[in-house]
Amino acid sequence: MSVKDFYIEENNKALRSYKETLEVIRKINEETENLNINKYNKFFNYVSKFILEMADLEAKIDEDYFKSKTFEQLLEENNKLYEEMLPAKYEFSFANPSFCVKEFGNEIGQILCYIYSRVRGYISFAFTHKIFKMEKNNRLFIDVYNYLKDKKDSKELKNIIKKYVTEDLNKDFKQYIYETFSKDYTYYTDITCNSDLNDLRYLFKYGKYITENEIKTAKFLNDYSDDKLNVLAQMIVKAYIEGFKRDNKDITLRSNVRIVANAGQEKITKGVIEHLRKNNLYGYVAEVVSTDYNKQYDYDHKFDNALYLDEEFAKLSNKAFETEAEKNKEILKDYSGIILIERFGEEPFSPKSKEERLTLSENQQSIYQTIQNERRQLIEKYIPENERSFCIIAFPTPEIGENFEEIFEDILKVNMLDSEKYEVIQQVIIDTLDKGKYVHIKGRGDNETDIKVHLHKINNPEKETNFVNCVADVNIPVGEVFTSPVLKETSGILHVKEIYLRGFKYNNLKLKFEDGYITDYTCTNFENEEENKKYIRENLLFPHKTLPIGEFAIGTNTFAYVIAKKHNITNKLPILIIEKMGPHFAVGDTCFAWSEDNPVYNFLDKKEIIARDNEKSILRKTDVSKAYTNCHTDITLPYDSLEKISVITEDGEEIDIIRNGRFVLKGTEELNKPFEEM
Repeated sequence: MSVKDFYIEENNKALRSYKETLEVIRKINEETENLNINKYNKFFNYVSKFILEMADLEAKIDEDYFKSKTFEQLLEENNKLYEEMLPAKYEFSFANPSFCVKEFGNEIGQILCYIYSRVRGYISFAFTHKIFKMEKNNRLFIDVYNYLKDKKDSKELKNIIKKYVTEDLNKDFKQYIYETFSKDYTYYTDITCNSDLNDLRYLFKYGKYITENEIKTAKFLNDYSDDKLNVLAQMIVKAYIEGFKRDNKDITLRSNVRIVANAGQEKITKGVIEHLRKNNLYGYVAEVVSTDYNKQYDYDHKFDNALYLDEEFAKLSNKAFETEAEKNKEILKDYSGIILIERFGEEPFSPKSKEERLTLSENQQSIYQTIQNERRQLIEKYIPENERSFCIIAFPTPEIGENFEEIFEDILKVNMLDSEKYEVIQQVIIDTLDKGKYVHIKGRGDNETDIKVHLHKINNPEKETNFVNCVADVNIPVGEVFTSPVLKETSGILHVKEIYLRGFKYNNLKLKFEDGYITDYTCTNFENEEENKKYIRENLLFPHKTLPIGEFAIGTNTFAYVIAKKHNITNKLPILIIEKMGPHFAVGDTCFAWSEDNPVYNFLDKKEIIARDNEKSILRKTDVSKAYTNCHTDITLPYDSLEKISVITEDGEEIDIIRNGRFVLKGTEELNKPFEEM
């Protein structure tokens, strides 16, 4: 089914109003041609012109549209759509809160900036033929225009916005469920599987920003060995299946696998879909990612919901989500999990902190947290954690450097490392860790890390263990052992000189833990200390005031570490690989969140992992709303920053696992061999 046919019912309902609103917007464009009559005219003239251009684009887009144009023409048109948002021109864009506030004042400026940000969504609406979405936003635009003709009350403007945000919540959530969890939404799958991948014009069908990253990647993979790509796709699917086995879950209960992929990597994605089908699983592409055109823009609009987020909205939103989840439970009950193919290579991002951007009040942060908690419980009702799984893998983009092809080959080797070999070595580490009451992690040189991690007490060493022997299943590549620490008496300092978390760069990130919770934090991204703390609050802790340590792990993938040093790309690697390159601590939930009561065993020694709970997650027994943070962020300490990782036993004996960045246990010598190539 084409995407136009998929939305035909909703579009037909909105079509008459859509045409009428476009006529009104044409008149607005004419009325505001004289930019000097009203200071708002330049905003409404510019934005109305953009809306009309997107309406024309939507009407033109069909299969012939892409066939009738050359690759160069499509590239020029694509880049023109996003040109205004690129850093060079963003400074003077109405989508930039600093510029909008300068032009129209603080509150009105923030509101108009939000309006234009919504209108920028028309690009996606045009390519996916969501006329009903364009119609709704047209009405909002017209109402704001009419109001600002002779009134200036920002409170009333916010009420207008809230009316539009809440009027179609049920429809919005129905659409979300279909586009995220249903195999019948085939827009991205059709492009991936049915396009001639040698004709790179297919890239523009997504409506995403297309750059040399996507183009060079597609060309590279078109010339790449089909045999290698087949082995890779087979390995990814095997890893997804192994994740169910590792966590003692029944993969036969559900069959639809959501895939989040990258533009330009369709040959990989297509291979994954084919191998899923060979294993009686149905893979569908729910989302395709391309190069970020401006991360500062995303950061500036992160909290736009501050304009309407209140208790009433929270109730309406969660009620609508619950209603639509129940109506569409047949779709949800066949959802098996996600295969996420990540990309990396871009320059680390450290945003500018703008006082003009919208932010949430403390009360709104609390409301947001409540919404997330209730929504997570609803997801658990229809797609239980103990019936679904995931698999994540990452590949570089050409932006990583001139030697992209060599880096791709090396990362492929990292992703394909022998799980069985690592499993045996990691068992040696686990056997030593299981003797301990604490693990002591200490940095060396100017690294200030000094923290003790409290382990669960093992009552039956023959049948119980604290650590998961993690190979290449849910997280590729291979290489870590991890546990859920006891929070009480887990205390100390974690210090990382440079790290990239959730897309944000941190310089000298320093977290202080007391009884497992963050009690203080800082970094050196900004000169002002309060800005540093605000940055951490908004991007690491949000929406919480503190977070517990949900995971402690020791990464064993020294080969990945050496590859990163070889190409000087450590600061560009995703956390998926970074976490295997040293000890790491996850702040947030444990790795067993929502499935703590499901017994899990290591394959090699058949022992049950007993460390599935901590003092926070156990609160689910009395009040589930207090048990989870709904986040899990890994923070890794590189090998070269380590003085030691030592196990401290009940009787005070100290056993080194790593000393001065090298593994020292008998049986782990193989892990040090890659260092010899440095």
